[in-house]
Amino acid sequence: FGELHAAVAGLPAAGSRVLPGLVLRRDFAAYCPASGDLAAVVVTEALHPVLSAPGVEFAVRSEGQYQASQRWCTGRTEAVMKRLQSSNVKLLLSSVKQQEVVIYYAKLYGVSVVECLSSEEIALICEITGVSPYAPFGDNIYKEITETAVVTFCRPLLLGSKRYAHIGFTSMSAFQPHCLILCGPVDGVNEQHAAALQGAFTMLQQLFKTVDQ
Repeated sequence: FGELHAAVAGLPAAGSRVLPGLVLRRDFAAYCPASGDLAAVVVTEALHPVLSAPGVEFAVRSEGQYQASQRWCTGRTEAVMKRLQSSNVKLLLSSVKQQEVVIYYAKLYGVSVVECLSSEEIALICEITGVSPYAPFGDNIYKEITETAVVTFCRPLLLGSKRYAHIGFTSMSAFQPHCLILCGPVDGVNEQHAAALQGAFTMLQQLFKTVDQ
């Protein structure tokens, strides 16, 4: 329920509604409008490679060597984004904050990005779509990207003074996600309404649970 509702303070309660898809509590880091069904990937790691692993010292002998290493990292990042583009991926959903070079190439190759998603949001997206996070490094960078989810729409959503990412997913099961938008004058009222609704849904779950006799 926590990932399937959004509370908006400062709007009249009459503005409350149910929207298809998920309303992610992040704005787009990059937004490239696209129509029709889109391919999306989920990532849980930074797409810009680092020069050394944690606890490993990276030594360079000259400024030129360092600049060459940086160019290699940038080229690797561009190659990943090109690979996404060639696989018709139009949306990148990330649990970590991506570096500016990733956002730059995402805009260049027409890939929208939503970053800093919570582990609960990532888990829900993976459950709905049936995909696993995409790991771009190693030999995978040149292989076909198969872990893609189908997105029916992808657009910004303005609720009050905040911008969110509103995304429709094609579910792999009978569950079709919808998000509840709760509007109210202050946060406290919205929290009370959310708690009451969650209690009502929990009661309905218990009421309609199959009983073996």
